[in-house]
Amino acid sequence: MTAQDYKAPESVGRLETRALIVGVVGLLLCLLGWVKSPADFFRSYLIAFMLVLGFSLGSLGLVMLQHLTGGHWGILIRRPLEAASRALWIVVLFFVPILFGMKFLYSGDGDHPGWLNAPITGEGALSDFQKHYLTKDGFYIRALIYFAVWLTLMLLFNSWSKRQDVDKDDRGLRTRLKMLAGPGIILYVFGITFAAIDWVMSLSPHWASTIYGFLFVGGELISSMALMIAVLTMLSRSEPFSHIVQARHLHDLGKLLFAFIMLWAYFDFSQLLIIWSGNLPEEISFYRTRLYGHWGAIAVIVLVFHFFLPFFILLSRDVKRSQRLLPSVAIWLILMRCVDLFWMTRPDFGTHDMPASAIPTLWDFGALLALGGLWVWFFARQLKQMPLLPLGDPKLAEAIAHDEH
Repeated sequence: MTAQDYKAPESVGRLETRALIVGVVGLLLCLLGWVKSPADFFRSYLIAFMLVLGFSLGSLGLVMLQHLTGGHWGILIRRPLEAASRALWIVVLFFVPILFGMKFLYSGDGDHPGWLNAPITGEGALSDFQKHYLTKDGFYIRALIYFAVWLTLMLLFNSWSKRQDVDKDDRGLRTRLKMLAGPGIILYVFGITFAAIDWVMSLSPHWASTIYGFLFVGGELISSMALMIAVLTMLSRSEPFSHIVQARHLHDLGKLLFAFIMLWAYFDFSQLLIIWSGNLPEEISFYRTRLYGHWGAIAVIVLVFHFFLPFFILLSRDVKRSQRLLPSVAIWLILMRCVDLFWMTRPDFGTHDMPASAIPTLWDFGALLALGGLWVWFFARQLKQMPLLPLGDPKLAEAIAHDEH
């Protein structure tokens, strides 16, 4: 096996070009939205940002999980996962507009101020802890820490993986990859938990949930695994993967996708059950705006099409082994992640007298096209930088051997 034998096929180049075109079109819509309706634009932008952040962070988490467990399931998607994690560089750039849009995101609406403009005392005032935690400087510093930790982990795992291709017999390198993976996963979970609190949960500063960050962990694992399934099936249509990808590989990834769906649903239901049973006024505000009216219909869509339908479809062994059906389910789940993020964030921009509209705007689609297209473009460029398989992994030959189970 040589690096030349496992370079990216032409389909990756076509994906790169098409994604760039989509990204530029979306970027033009974003610029129009920024000028014409900045408040609505930034609300849409936050959804798209959390989606592409999930692609990169979820992929980084899966890289660490694969090194920790040593399973064959991650060897064929190791390089796409690493390429997706390196797309964190462009996600950092995507975060910059949020800094400019803070006043539109965290200043509340009407008679319900946000943490940026909360009164010192009286109705709507923050607690003593929130007054010290929810500050502009704190927001900037914590964001810097999050990205520093994530980028450090990404650089270490990518550089060590690249070095492994050169020195296949370095057992110390394999040990370092495994030893860092455990603490790295803990840092990833803590990082995205606090980032979700800062960037999303603080949209409604008087509501809190201790499991909120885990909803994003579960969602990111779903979206990144779904992306990897779609990428792997695309690669399997041409050399060199056409003779490597087998039904058992898709079966393993499909089972993991199924597990992540159940994990996400467990976190989501646990939050609902705890808040519902407690029935405290300061806790039920999250669901009071999301389970009734038009938002109740969106909740049903998320429940049925993000959980029940994929759950029952992925129970089928044949679906998990199908190069036609499994990627369709994966792409559908990415679309449902957009709907779930819309349901989680948009109601916070309404009031009791005038709820936020449950109908997506032009800026919602523009932001998703811009950030999604540019992220995929950068991902495709990164995918061409290294061989498509980790040639130095000692389990590679066993992972791609032609034996069905």
